[in-house]
Formats: sequence, C-alpha cells, structure tokens
Amino acid sequence: MNLSLDVSWLGGPAPQRGIGVVAPFDFALDRELWRWVPDDVSLRLTRTPFVPVEVSLDLARLVSEHETLDEAVRALSASEPEVVAYACASGSFVGGVAGERAMCEAMTRAGDVAAVTTSGALLEALAELGACRIALVTPYTESVTRALEEYLGEAGVAVMGRAFLGLTRHIWKVPYRSVVDMARQAVVGAADALFISCTNLPTYDAIPQLEAELRMPVISANQVTMWSALRRIGVYAVGPYQALLMDAPGTVPGAPDTPGALDPPRVADTTADHRQEEGQEGLT
Repeated sequence: MNLSLDVSWLGGPAPQRGIGVVAPFDFALDRELWRWVPDDVSLRLTRTPFVPVEVSLDLARLVSEHETLDEAVRALSASEPEVVAYACASGSFVGGVAGERAMCEAMTRAGDVAAVTTSGALLEALAELGACRIALVTPYTESVTRALEEYLGEAGVAVMGRAFLGLTRHIWKVPYRSVVDMARQAVVGAADALFISCTNLPTYDAIPQLEAELRMPVISANQVTMWSALRRIGVYAVGPYQALLMDAPGTVPGAPDTPGALDPPRVADTTADHRQEEGQEGLT
C-alpha cells in the first residue's frame, strides 16, 4: 500500500517577502533574529569576511568598511530582498551619526533597496518610545562602550547609568543571567528606557522579565534591527510582552503597560560597571 502524500496540488510554498541581513563573521544568533520575524517573511543572511581581530574598535571599523558592505549587499541582491539590514551595533556606531548614515547610503547604492543599521534602528526606537535618557548595557570593553555613549550623545541621548562586561570574544556565550544582572546595575539614574547593545548578545527572552521588573521599556540590538527592517516593508515585528512592539496587531493580552504609563524609574547619581567573575576570558 502506497502511503506517500501527494503535495503537488499545493503548488509549492507561499511567497515569502525577504529581508537581507549583513552580519559580522562571528555572528552566532541567527535564530534569535528569526524570533522577531513573522512567518511570511524570510531572512537572507550573509556574513562579512573573517579578520583575525578580537572585538574592539578596530574590528568594528573593519567589518563596516564600505567595500565590505558593497560586496555583501551585492551578494544578497540575487535573492531580491526588499530591505537590507546591517546587524552589528559597534560596526554601525563606530563612525558616529554621519558614519552610520553613510553606511546606509552605501548599502542602498549597492542593492538599490532601503537599508538600515542596528545603531540607526536604535535611534528610531528611542524616538518611537520618546526616550532621551537611557541606561546602557554592553558586553564590550570600556573603550567600545564609550564609543557607543559618544554616538548616543551626538544624537542627543544621555546615558544615565551603564554596565559592561569587558569581553573581546565569545559574546554569544553570555547567559541571560549575566544580561539581567548587568541591567539591574545599569538602571541607577532617571532613565526613560534600557538599551542592551551588541547583536551577538542574546536578549529575546530577557526583555519581558526586565520590563516587568524595571518598569521601563527595554530594547536590544537584535530587536531594534528587526523592528526597523520590518517597518521598512510595512510589517510588524512579533514578540509578546515587549514595549517597543506594543502597538503591533495581535499583541498578547496582559502585556506590560504602554511606556507612557510606566512607573517612574529609580533615581540615583552614580553609574555601575559590571564585570564577569575573575578567570573568564576576554576581560580587560
């Protein structure tokens, strides 16, 4: 007896809209990006060429060179994406606001489609939330963290408190526990929101917990990248219990209040630098 299923009458998969993603060579969280993407949209990813440099300002500059972006976007163009996203926070803030804009222009020229970057998406998200004072969490060294603060300052965003790990590699291995601990230490000033930087730092499941605990919007590098790219094609990002996505259709009932209704944040006048326990690699 033939039990095979004839699927030919289905005509094949439904058409998928496409988002091109350029990520650094060491990016390890493809699956996390997908979690914000609805079923009728596909991600088409490519990576920048390997360079033997640890996470640093030098690496950020290397993986964001216009020639590198041009080659990556041209490769993605074969799959006809509707928008291209550069998924790297440090690579898109290392050149300041003008450098980020120039990256978008370079990608648009190469692919003839709209382009976004993680750092540009961050500023869009902060504007959407009405946040001009933030707490900041990063896995970076102090110098890379400071460069992010300078980028934000140039855009008129004040950093009220910060926490960072000082890592130069293996950032994707940081557990949620460390992310949550850093967040608790960073929120020490009158912040409107918390930003967790680096697309190689896992955050999807930590965001709802932190928003409920800290009573403020919490956004992350991967979240804002996908949110911004999807907005460019008129699609809502998916993700329950995340303040940035609260206006999206189908938001899960019982999610935290809208940002404007959140309780005032705690107030203090110091910042905190959180580092991993002694003995872990990559510390400065």
